[in-house]
Amino acid sequence: MAIFFVVLRPIESNRHCLPEDSMVCEHLSTVEGALLDCGIAITFRGQAWSENCREWVYFDGYLDTRRIRERFGLPEAVRDHTHRGTHDGQEHGLVCDLCHDALMGLPDPVAGKPVFPGPETHGASEVA
Repeated sequence: MAIFFVVLRPIESNRHCLPEDSMVCEHLSTVEGALLDCGIAITFRGQAWSENCREWVYFDGYLDTRRIRERFGLPEAVRDHTHRGTHDGQEHGLVCDLCHDALMGLPDPVAGKPVFPGPETHGASEVA
């Protein structure tokens, strides 16, 4: 049985994480910058799950990976990832298989939470 520990670093604000200070790899940094520009709150940043994860950033919103791919032209090394754990959390987003970095959000759209990107702009919309 494997036991995983996650070290949480509290995030007080997105201001210290401007796109030019992005900590994820170059394959995901443009998307991370756009998420930060939209003001979507970060709930966790750091090494999640295991040694095979480098920098994972969790956002308090739903990441529409199909629309993200359409708008940002991500490389093949970036794949969609969904985890629907029954006891260890749920997540949905993008993982870079080359660098082991990821951008994660909520597993499904949730009323009152942002959806990124919004349907008509590069910004976020909110689920009613």
